[in-house]
Amino acid sequence: QVQLVESGGGLVQAGGSLRLSCAASGRTFSSHAMAWFRQAPGKEREFVAAISSSGSRAVYANSVKGRFTISRDNAKNTVYLQMNSLQPEDTAVYFCAAVDARGNTRLIVTTTWEYSYWGQGTQVTVSP
Repeated sequence: QVQLVESGGGLVQAGGSLRLSCAASGRTFSSHAMAWFRQAPGKEREFVAAISSSGSRAVYANSVKGRFTISRDNAKNTVYLQMNSLQPEDTAVYFCAAVDARGNTRLIVTTTWEYSYWGQGTQVTVSP
């Protein structure tokens, strides 16, 4: 069982930056692939970025490529999302998610239904 708690959301002006954190409980964090998703009002939850359990691979949605960076610290059981050059269209609730990589240290998962564990979300609001 993995429990996830996001933090770091807030209100920022366009062009600004935020760093989201997702702290995981349990001793098996390093065996899980992780990802960030977001959901804007009235829209479906969408993929933002994913990272393999070892941290050796990362994948990004086209809409955030070059602006966002996902990283993880397995010693601290934490995954991060550094968000730069934020735009109003980035406004959403951001969720982190985890799935057991089952020994595949390079596994990347980008679909919501494959994730077993979810945090409660943190609100990011970008003003024009």
